[in-house]
Amino acid sequence: MQENSVNDESFRSTQFATTRWTMVVAAGQKDSPVARQAIEFLCQRYWSPLYFYLRRRGFDASQAEDFVQGFFAHLLEKRGLESVKPQKYKFRSFLLACLKNFVADECRRARRERRGGGKCILSLEFEQAETRYSLEPADQPSADRLFDQSWAMTIIERAMETIHREYAEAGKGELFEQLKGHISTEPEPCLYRQIGDRLNMSEGALRVAAYRLRRRLRELIRSEIAETVTTSEQLEEEIRDLFDAFSP
Repeated sequence: MQENSVNDESFRSTQFATTRWTMVVAAGQKDSPVARQAIEFLCQRYWSPLYFYLRRRGFDASQAEDFVQGFFAHLLEKRGLESVKPQKYKFRSFLLACLKNFVADECRRARRERRGGGKCILSLEFEQAETRYSLEPADQPSADRLFDQSWAMTIIERAMETIHREYAEAGKGELFEQLKGHISTEPEPCLYRQIGDRLNMSEGALRVAAYRLRRRLRELIRSEIAETVTTSEQLEEEIRDLFDAFSP
């Protein structure tokens, strides 16, 4: 997929006052149901990269699961949000830095019980994450690099899930299924003709549909990332990082 820099007015810095991340930051130590919902929303989307990071660091599946659940308990109790500065931190950077500190503290104390009394703080699909982690090459990349790649894939998968739902609701599910495998690269003309024959669409109409699909994907990726930053500059930086995560 090619990066497309779009100057969208909806993503100017003045629009970041109500993102999920800024809700969390603004709440600080306050007991705010809105802030809790916001951080739960973000954690549900970005716990998997943290799990991948810990597995690559050498922790087994059970240890990684305990650390992730314990870390979120720590955040949801607000102790992890006391000194957050809105203009300094992106949610992704904040999460990884805090996790590293949390794990170091837990290892030093050598605690065997799970943080939060051993209960699950969030409903997370660790078995599915472990299955996906088992498919990663064992010799590469580093834990930090794997975190970035998993984060990028999570963003793209969320965007694709939204597009799939939108197309299905619009009665265009088959069009999405035919085009989804060609989002990252422009198909050969013969493929457009083949797909067009299957869908009873002209090649020109199919090219327009593919363009609109790619444009919508870019919009959703930007929207997803915008929930985790506080400035337009951070948004552009995160978009660059997302595409860089897949570079050699």
